[in-house]
Amino acid sequence: QAQLVESGGGLVQAGGSLGLTCTVSGLIFNANAMGWYRQAPGKQRELVATIFSGGITNYADSVKGRFTISRDNAKKTVYLQMNSLKPEDTGAYYCNTVNGLRYTWGQGTQVTVSS
Repeated sequence: QAQLVESGGGLVQAGGSLGLTCTVSGLIFNANAMGWYRQAPGKQRELVATIFSGGITNYADSVKGRFTISRDNAKKTVYLQMNSLKPEDTGAYYCNTVNGLRYTWGQGTQVTVSS
């Protein structure tokens, strides 16, 4: 069973920064495109950033220029550096694969941005 464990969330003021970490086990990490998803209250989970196995990245328009996704294949870890945070970035952040079938979702890490 794959396990996805997110950490690094917290409460920050608008304009601040947070770095999120996702540690992965139980899958061949290097072969997977990985993404960060977020879910705000009352909304569906949305994909905000993707990093493919070769390092190519893609971002939702809402976070482009502010968020940076990266991965360390040796550590089986995905990172999301979030800068210039806005209140609308508030939500639970999750990591998961992007290609193929999604694995069981982790607990997520809560990001709250105050205005």
